[in-house]
Amino acid sequence: MRIADVISEAEDGSIVELRGWIYRIRSSGKVVFCVIRDGSGIIQVTAKKGVVDDSSFDDLIQARVESSMMIRGKVFSDERAPSGKEIRAEWLRTVHLADPFPIGEFQSEELLLDNRHLWIRSREQNAVAKIKATVLGRARQWLDEHDFIEVTPPMLTGIAPEDTTALFPVKYFDRVAYLSQSAQFYLEAMCFSYEKVYALAPSFRAEKSRTLRHLSEFWHLEAEMAWMGHADSLRIQEELVTAIVGDVLKFNESELKLLNRDIEKLKLVEPPFERMSYAEALDLLKRRGRHLSWGDAFGTNEERALTEDIGRPLFIVNFPIESKPFYMRPSEELPGTYSCADLLAPEGFGEIIGGSEREPDYESLLMRIEQSELNPEDYAWYLDLRRFGSVPHSGFGLGVERVVRWICCLEHIRDAMPFPRTPSRVTP
Repeated sequence: MRIADVISEAEDGSIVELRGWIYRIRSSGKVVFCVIRDGSGIIQVTAKKGVVDDSSFDDLIQARVESSMMIRGKVFSDERAPSGKEIRAEWLRTVHLADPFPIGEFQSEELLLDNRHLWIRSREQNAVAKIKATVLGRARQWLDEHDFIEVTPPMLTGIAPEDTTALFPVKYFDRVAYLSQSAQFYLEAMCFSYEKVYALAPSFRAEKSRTLRHLSEFWHLEAEMAWMGHADSLRIQEELVTAIVGDVLKFNESELKLLNRDIEKLKLVEPPFERMSYAEALDLLKRRGRHLSWGDAFGTNEERALTEDIGRPLFIVNFPIESKPFYMRPSEELPGTYSCADLLAPEGFGEIIGGSEREPDYESLLMRIEQSELNPEDYAWYLDLRRFGSVPHSGFGLGVERVVRWICCLEHIRDAMPFPRTPSRVTP
């Protein structure tokens, strides 16, 4: 049985079998107390000399943390046990006696990163992974339920939707290609066929950012919708995020509690989310002692100042044209700005989604490509999308690890990724 099922279903006195790894262990000579973990949880096991055979008991005496075990015994309730139940072993076998574990109770962040292949066994990392699985599963389910089609764009590309200096070049036969920083252009092509599409894939950014919310490789949920304006795109984003948070609250309450997450704050997440213009955000930041000029980007500190005292995500809309990429459609209501938005998570966690209405006009898009000092020939196929049946369309990209970091209330985004990639780390 899985440990979680033993805890929730097994009656006192029933005999169960389980297998797992030693999480903690201590001995009084004739009795060994150990906490066993598997993928579902932990439970205390008590083994007495004379009840289990001598050979197995001697093996258990020698066992260290992370030794693997198979156990059969009776279940009993015990308030002193970590999970409220314990198993009194009648039979056990040591599958493998582990070497001394290199991770102790108090360790530096660098040591934990060096031993990431072992640290992912921790209960905290286990909880984050389960919450992340719920995030991914609910996102896919919600999009499927709303007539989106999942597609598979390439991870190797010859052009960049955004900053070309943030690309990882790779040798591609006799030329240079790049790891994808966004699937947006390919999703735009596919939305003209299927109307509403999405992709869940890794993205790569070669920015040398060393902040709490940047990774060099991250999972990107991107969507593009034909026949859709900016306002409808924002509605989809807030409903999607609300559905994700709702499922985490429904299915991952124990993991949230293990991470000491304030669940009541997550319960505040429901649409509609507030819309605040970039100009209004500048004024608010000024009142809070942060003076930015028109067109300046919001960094971590500015996004924290805008959201640390609010309970729900916040849309910052209508960014200046000079501050965003060329493919966005200018706003008709606020000249000099784009019909775009960044969704900021509450409690100071910053941007989790970026999106916009896309420029549908060929000549306008070509002009901005040239103004951005890019080669129009490199974007010929992308421009073709505006020559053959162009329609209004919008899209967005959600950073999965940023959403997980916010939901789990993690200090650093690297803990939302089992094997984080940063400018200084590509192993293990």
